[in-house]
Amino acid sequence: MTYIEALILAIIEGVTEFLPISSTGHMVIASTFMGISNNALTKNFEIVIQLGAIVSVVVLYWRKFFTSFRFYLKLGFAFLPAAVAGFFLKNHIDLLLENIWVVVAALIFGGIILIFTDRWFRHAEGTEEQEISWFQGLRIGCFQCIAMIPGISRAAATIIGGMAVGLNRRTAAEFSFFLAVPTMLGASAKEMMDTYQTIEKHDAAILVFGSFVAFLVAMVAIRTFIGFLKQHGFKWFGYYRIVFGIAIAFIAFLRNL
Repeated sequence: MTYIEALILAIIEGVTEFLPISSTGHMVIASTFMGISNNALTKNFEIVIQLGAIVSVVVLYWRKFFTSFRFYLKLGFAFLPAAVAGFFLKNHIDLLLENIWVVVAALIFGGIILIFTDRWFRHAEGTEEQEISWFQGLRIGCFQCIAMIPGISRAAATIIGGMAVGLNRRTAAEFSFFLAVPTMLGASAKEMMDTYQTIEKHDAAILVFGSFVAFLVAMVAIRTFIGFLKQHGFKWFGYYRIVFGIAIAFIAFLRNL
């Protein structure tokens, strides 16, 4: 992997991680078209650079993370379903990550869902901060498991899950950001434990570079997303997913991927 390829993937991660358009799906597609999808470093890179995105959440919402131990307990409780599912389904998930057609189908299906999301959850118009119960957090964590299918989008699954349990858009989106921290930290730590012995000096530099770029881009993306969501809702993300999915399917068909 070159630094240019790392830069492209890190920007994609930073922009898409907290938007309901699937960061994993976008990175799988980008790495496939760059011809590096089967590279061992690429697979590590796509998981480890999420650490940069994690840090952006902690920096932007530091008061949440450094003022309440109860907050950590709730996040840990909400993370449990994904931790259990990830432990038992990791091999199956890895196989899905290699199939671009799974990503295409998930992008289009998720786009259709997002187009109707604002109609289904009209109660979610408020912007006041809400207290999330333990049971609500656990149910959102169950929604997060759906996002193990590449292309579904962890952000989309958890935000819609949040609104389904009674949260408004802002609270659901912010809890989605918070829940990303233990989720991505766990995934990154597991990947590093499995592969650290194979990482060479050049690879380590690429990983650090990518994480830093993802951090900077995610900082901007999070702030922009909250403002856009308040004003326009989810439908434009739905349209984007459908158009993007169809375009990728057409290109993949021409290239016999």
